[in-house]
Amino acid sequence: MTQDEEQLRLLAIFHYVVAGLAGLFALFPIFHLIFGLIFIFAADKFQGKGEPPPAFIGWFFVIFAAALIIFGWVFAGLVFMSGRFLGKRKHYLFCIVMAGVVCAFMPFGTVLGVFTIIVLMRGSVKRLFGADQQPPLQTPPGAAVR
Repeated sequence: MTQDEEQLRLLAIFHYVVAGLAGLFALFPIFHLIFGLIFIFAADKFQGKGEPPPAFIGWFFVIFAAALIIFGWVFAGLVFMSGRFLGKRKHYLFCIVMAGVVCAFMPFGTVLGVFTIIVLMRGSVKRLFGADQQPPLQTPPGAAVR
């Protein structure tokens, strides 16, 4: 196994780890989701001083939390796919774009993204992906070839 292949294998593993962390951190808004559901459905059960909060506050909590959770899971899924593609040496452009996007997930994603970009920019790694090869130009049917 060459150094490039070993580094791609390690990067793929680290992508899986960061995807798991991102999926776990995406669950943090679950508390807001629960509180929003309590505001909507069980606010009248808690008799205290004053009136219960209006239902739109609960819906705001529910929608905002659900959007954050879904966004986090989609992000984690894309990072996982990027690790999978790194391991299979496919979809070079997707991997390089995700390396840039994962830099926003500080601090682990930043380190992973920078190292991924450094490794993917090497010519030898591009050859492993087949990304440095230009597809042959195809002439449309009926066009004159010079």
